[in-house]
This record gives sequence, structure tokens and C-alpha cells, in this order.
Amino acid sequence: MRKTDRHFKFDWITIVLFFMLASFGWLNILSASHTGEIIDYFSFTEFYGKQLIFLILSVVLITLILSIDAKFYERFSSIIYFASLLSLIGLFIFGKSINGATSWYDLGGMTLQPSEFAKAATALAVAKYVSDLQTDIKQFKHQIRIFAIIIAPAFLILLQKDAGSTLVYGAFFFVLYREGLPKVYLILGSLLIVLAVLALKFGLLITMIIATVIVFGYYFSLKKKPSFLQPALTLLIALLITFGVRYTYDTLLPFHQKDRITIWLSLEKDAGKLAKMKKEAAYNLLESEKAISSGGFTGKGFMQGTRTTGKFVPEQHTDYIFTTVGEEWGFIGSFAVVLGMILLILRILHLAELQKSQFSRVYGYSVASILFIHFLINIGMVMGLIPTIGIPLPMFSYGGSGLWGFTILIFIFVKLDSNRINEW
Repeated sequence: MRKTDRHFKFDWITIVLFFMLASFGWLNILSASHTGEIIDYFSFTEFYGKQLIFLILSVVLITLILSIDAKFYERFSSIIYFASLLSLIGLFIFGKSINGATSWYDLGGMTLQPSEFAKAATALAVAKYVSDLQTDIKQFKHQIRIFAIIIAPAFLILLQKDAGSTLVYGAFFFVLYREGLPKVYLILGSLLIVLAVLALKFGLLITMIIATVIVFGYYFSLKKKPSFLQPALTLLIALLITFGVRYTYDTLLPFHQKDRITIWLSLEKDAGKLAKMKKEAAYNLLESEKAISSGGFTGKGFMQGTRTTGKFVPEQHTDYIFTTVGEEWGFIGSFAVVLGMILLILRILHLAELQKSQFSRVYGYSVASILFIHFLINIGMVMGLIPTIGIPLPMFSYGGSGLWGFTILIFIFVKLDSNRINEW
């Protein structure tokens, strides 16, 4: 093989899985836009027409990503990260509000959502910091710095009232755990989720008492006790987070997201009001469950879904796109989508473990973890297993920013992995 041919070798399994999922996603967006009339496949005013343009431009984006030297992504990761932070900050001045969230730039005819690109930028920044100078992730000062890298974009996105995108940043804890983050953080992370729920359900005072008992109970149960500063800081962080959860719920969340949490935890004391809220806010979920269950084993057929054609499920082309799969392709189609996503995630994890560069490995784990969180939350949401959260299904939900964000995320890793494949 000539030396010039080496740069054309990539992991085609990952590439094929990506395009299979993206193409099937487009078919379901087409069906979700169908109203029973004759379809003009080249009508770029319709959702399916716009998504087709986004898909074509994704191919251009992929070509650009794969043509850039892999070292570029590591060398300029910090600049890319800070540029993404600036793009998020700029939304507070130039942003456009849609459905209560100020998360988009209006570029004259199209909108761009920078939070979708910030995921890849944060993944690059985390990979760079962990790999630089063989960072010892077990040192507390490095843990604080890494957490700051992750929390900064998440906090800016939360201020824009986009709770769904904020949750995705929890994926990085799986990555850090693989790189040596002590187990105690996973335990504490789980406890913080519990404390957040308690803060909403029972108030801050009871939650603060429970947090104090748990943290110091754990500290005094250890035979080899760390510095007293560590549990004190842990308690402080826990209290700040639980206070932040309560403040976010009371002040920052849009009404529709607040209502969903209120229903999920039954926070409304008035039974009559709660019943009314459930009837109004649970409409999407009820219609989603009906659409999926009506598909049976084999589905009603492409563009034959009566609930899809009748537009019973609001926002079906975006967050609820999986309901189209369930109704028209049935259990078989739904299983194929789930299997395809799992295979893609497992393939990326497998490739990440093969990397000789720690930067590439950390980035690969970040990609897999972000995809997993998106997939888990979206599927759980449409099936009623978790509260309704506005988060897209990767490569399926309508939107140029979402599709391009996942394209950048995945294909930067494909390019990084090509260095391993093309080594002599």
C-alpha cells in the first residue's frame, strides 16, 4: 500500500451504522410529515425536505472532518472549547427563544443551536485535560478542574432553560470513572439525584439534614479516614446542588417542564389541580403510548400509521419520532432501531479500548456515553418510564443542529481512530 493511501482507511462499521440510522430516521421524519396527500419529495419547505438538505450537508461536513489532520483536534481542543462557551454566552444577547428556551441563533431562514455542538467541544476539552501531562485524575485539584470544564457549558445551557441538554453532561462521569475517578463519585452522584428528588418533594431543610447524615455517616464509617476537608467540601457541593435544583425548579424552568416534574413527583397538593395537570400535560405521553402499542409486531406499514398521519402525537418529527417507528414498523422496526443504536455505541466503546492515545480513548468514551444518555432518556420518555424531557433521538429527530452535532461528535472519533488503523 502506498503511503498516500493510508489516510483513506476508516472504520466502515461505524460509518455504515451511522448512515443506516440517519437514513431510517429521515424515512420516519418523512412519514411523520405525511398527511395523506401526494408527497413532493423535493419540497424544501417541509420538515422532510429540510432534513434531506441537512443530511446532504452532513456528508459535506463528514468529508471536511475526515480530511483534517487528526492532530488538529487535540492541538486546538482548548480553542474549540472556549469558542463553544462564547457561542453559548452569546445567546443571552442574540439568542432566539423557542418553546421557552433561548437556545437558538436566528440566521435568517434557519436556526442554529450551539448546545448541540458544545457536546463535542466539551468532549475534546475533557480528553485534552485528562491526557495532558498524564493527568492524575485521583488528585482532588484535577477533579475540580475537570468538573469545572464539564459544568461550565452545562450551567450556561441550564440558564437558557434547556434542562434536557443540561442532563446530557452527566454522561462524562462514566468517562471519568473509566479513567480512574474514585467510585465514591458515582455513589455520591447517585445520592445527589436522590437528594434532588427529596429537595423537590420535601423541601430544603429535610434534604439538608439527610445530606449531612449521609456524608458524615459515610466518612466516620471509613477505617482509613481522608482529610476532614473532603467530606466538608462534599457536603457543601451536595447542599449547593440541591439548593440549585430547587431554585431551578422554582425560577428557571419553563412552565411546561415544571408541570412535567410536578406530575411525576405528585408535588401539587390539590388533588383536583393535579388531576387536571395530568390530563393536560400527559397528552403527549398518552398519544405516544397509543401510537407505539398500535403498531403491534410488524407495524401498520410505511406511511400507513393512522395516528401518525392524523397528527395525534405533537412534535412527532422531533422528540417523539420513535412513536412513528413503533406504529409503522412495529416491534420489529423498534427492535432494529434499538439494536442499531446499541451496536453503534458498543462499536465506539470497542474502538475506544483499542486506542493507543489516551486522548482518543477518552474522547471515544465521551462519544459513546453521550449517545447512550440521549438514547436512554428519549426512549424512556416516549415509553413513559421517565418524565417528558426535550431531548432528541440521535440521527432520528428532526433538526440540522442535532444531526450536525452528532455528525461532528462521531466523525471526529472516526478520524482519531483512523490513526490507529493506518499505523504501519
